[in-house]
Amino acid sequence: MHLLLPEVEIPKSIPLIIALHGFSDAGNAVAQMQKYLSKSKRKTLLYKFSNDDFLDYRARRPTITFENDHLKQYEPQNLSLYIAEDELGVPFLLLTGYEPDFRWDSFVQMLTETIERFEISITVWVHAIPMPVPHTRPIGITVSGNRTDLIESRSVWQPTTRLAASIGHVIEHALYEKDYPVVGFALLVPHYLANTDFPDALKTALDCLMDATGLLFSTQIITSKQTDFMQQVDEQIEANEESIEMVKNLEHRYDEYMSSLAGRESGVKDKTEADLPTGDELADDFAKFLAEQWGNDHQGESKEPTD
Repeated sequence: MHLLLPEVEIPKSIPLIIALHGFSDAGNAVAQMQKYLSKSKRKTLLYKFSNDDFLDYRARRPTITFENDHLKQYEPQNLSLYIAEDELGVPFLLLTGYEPDFRWDSFVQMLTETIERFEISITVWVHAIPMPVPHTRPIGITVSGNRTDLIESRSVWQPTTRLAASIGHVIEHALYEKDYPVVGFALLVPHYLANTDFPDALKTALDCLMDATGLLFSTQIITSKQTDFMQQVDEQIEANEESIEMVKNLEHRYDEYMSSLAGRESGVKDKTEADLPTGDELADDFAKFLAEQWGNDHQGESKEPTD
């Protein structure tokens, strides 16, 4: 099974960015990244994957509008490959849409053949997981793949664990086994902001893409949104003493962990990833925080804090 691309000029040795929803997406990092990259200059569709081959319609039902006496605006899911440009007009490939529900082996094979055909310089993907870390500290990252420079410079948490795989993991593994350049970034987003559109999650994701590919994406507007967002979060936390203590506790444990990480790198002392606070240790605080600040009726919804 081959991915048949149209007769569009595609330069070789350009990066491939993968932004697929359907897996862990704390802070809606991937959803925001998809929206941001969809506005890329001169984005051209190269290939649209068949929903009949890759989508479970009953698990992810498309939307349709009923207006008075007829149906309109049928909006099926979309999984597509584009060629796009960054702020300076530098081209890259963009795979975006839903994570395939079926035929993973065929999908990975098609993508690998495309990567080989165009001698892709590097394949990059991002996802985000909720962690008991404070919003007052930079978002930590776990870096995987074969870009040792990025792993050494940016990966702050390096656990050894078994986990449910996403298509991103499988693609990365397939490319890693073939020794093709590939890197995955897992953003460690504050647990209590996991269901919001966290602007800093988007900025961090874009920073990761730029570090890995050399592409340029503007983050000025995102930084402005982050300032307003953080002000709202701080105001809500400051209104509750228990929430203040929770954040202070997270800050203390985060700073301890980062200090131990610096010590390990300098050979002074050694700690494991277990020193990073676990969700169980602060579950009661988080539950209380969510109940009081976001409201039990809205847990699980994607929204920003309100005044």
